[in-house]
Amino acid sequence: MGNFLETSTRPFNDRTKPPAFGGLTGKKLGLAISVVSTTGFLLFGYDQGLMSGIITAPEFNAAIPETKDNSTIQGFVTAIYEVGCLAGAIFILCMGDTMGRRYSIMLGAIVMILGTVIQVCTFYTKGSGALTQFVLGRIITGVGNGMNTSSIPTYQAECSKTKNRGLLICIEGGTIAFGTLISYWLNFGVSYTNSDVVWRFPIAFQVLFALIIIIGMTFLPESPRWLLSKDRDIEGTYVIAALQARSIEAEETNTEKRIILDSMAASAIGKTRFKDLLTNGKTQHFRRMLLGASSQLMQQVGGCNAVIYYFPILFEKSIGESRHMSLVMGGVNMIVYSAFATVSWFIIEKAGRRKLFLWGTVGQMVSMIITFACLIPGTPSAAKGAAAGLFLYIASFGATWLPLPWLYPAEINPLRTRGKANAVSTITNWLFNFLIVMITPIMIDRIGWGTYLFFGAMNACFLPIIYFFYPETKMRSLEEIDFIFAKGFTECKSYVTAAKELPMMAGNGKAIEQMMIQYGFSDPMPPESGVEVPSGVGTSAVEAKFE
Repeated sequence: MGNFLETSTRPFNDRTKPPAFGGLTGKKLGLAISVVSTTGFLLFGYDQGLMSGIITAPEFNAAIPETKDNSTIQGFVTAIYEVGCLAGAIFILCMGDTMGRRYSIMLGAIVMILGTVIQVCTFYTKGSGALTQFVLGRIITGVGNGMNTSSIPTYQAECSKTKNRGLLICIEGGTIAFGTLISYWLNFGVSYTNSDVVWRFPIAFQVLFALIIIIGMTFLPESPRWLLSKDRDIEGTYVIAALQARSIEAEETNTEKRIILDSMAASAIGKTRFKDLLTNGKTQHFRRMLLGASSQLMQQVGGCNAVIYYFPILFEKSIGESRHMSLVMGGVNMIVYSAFATVSWFIIEKAGRRKLFLWGTVGQMVSMIITFACLIPGTPSAAKGAAAGLFLYIASFGATWLPLPWLYPAEINPLRTRGKANAVSTITNWLFNFLIVMITPIMIDRIGWGTYLFFGAMNACFLPIIYFFYPETKMRSLEEIDFIFAKGFTECKSYVTAAKELPMMAGNGKAIEQMMIQYGFSDPMPPESGVEVPSGVGTSAVEAKFE
């Protein structure tokens, strides 16, 4: 068990009281996990907005002359960060299940600090290669962020209760907006210094967030589902008990543990292979991976980072404002972004995932239509309408598409493939993030208002995909979501319909165990367990063939 249990405040053999980590148990432990996880996405958002106020700053252009008045180099320096994020996500795809969620997150934060130091120490002298050093630092920082964004949603989902999992991951996603807000206004504040502080301090400031993650994770537990999947039964039980604020021997602790183990047995879980992502049958691994990855793809090609990364540049080039006013309006836009990012916190478990996906897509599509239509005349008064369109876009995105693609893959994928499938989703995000961030300044230079027409058309294409293929997962335990796909497969019906028809179990352990027996995910319980076995149902999980 190594250092795993050293954070507990009670001896491990005290089986009469709820175990604790860092002196915390139950709701307080869950809150601590959420705070540290949220800080990871706050850092993610901070990095998203960081370069927007730096890339055209005279002081930064003096330090790295290649970036001055060169939209291609500006796009490259900004977008190369996404290449690092992509590499970090690929690393988690290959090594995440081996390292575990906790150590993956800690390593990601350490790597980000290393990249930050390299960037801040960039100094220009003739022939110094300042651009190369800065780009290298951006890539390394991106690697760390890619590791974190691939691991944190999975960690949060596997440590959360069914009733608040959606809220907690939406809060994570929403804090991306608050991180971006901090970076925009920090950029604006230091713009008055007229020195290298304009860009060195905002870049260095992200170390604070990374340190919070590292120190916080030192006292927090590993995911109980990951521990059980690695045959670390005692430690997994210990964490389940700590999260539920119950003793190790409590019935609720053992019921939760048994459900997780049955889910693992149904998936024949062990060392997950890459080819496991491509299987179908009752478990529908491949379909579920595609659903998660497609949500990340649509988030990016919908135009979000074209607005977030380049909002001041959009105001300067497309609308014709001064740099100072563009920075101010960028900061105001981020206030709107942050305010609407909190909307999903209050409605995610009422409206559900499907409705928010659909409403957000319509809002983004309409916003882009308004923007490009108002830019066509090329007059200052019409350009104000384009600004309104961009504000409407960021409001629609913040309330819906900002958090949802981080939540959906973390819960739609089964335990066996969750780590790798979530990494694939994050890889998809960073791949298309790089594409959009790289080409946006070039598109604005070459086709002007056609940039917004393109993004509006992309959003229109999302609607039928979401309507026909995205099943609802609100208020479902991670194990219940397995039943949606088993039901759709065995009854040859749409998975959207299967989700509507499947009874809500509200975290009822006995009902979930009964459903697992019904779909052949578990052996029947003995009569003394109190779980009824439906007649005519296959009884052996071993006999269930999923491929």
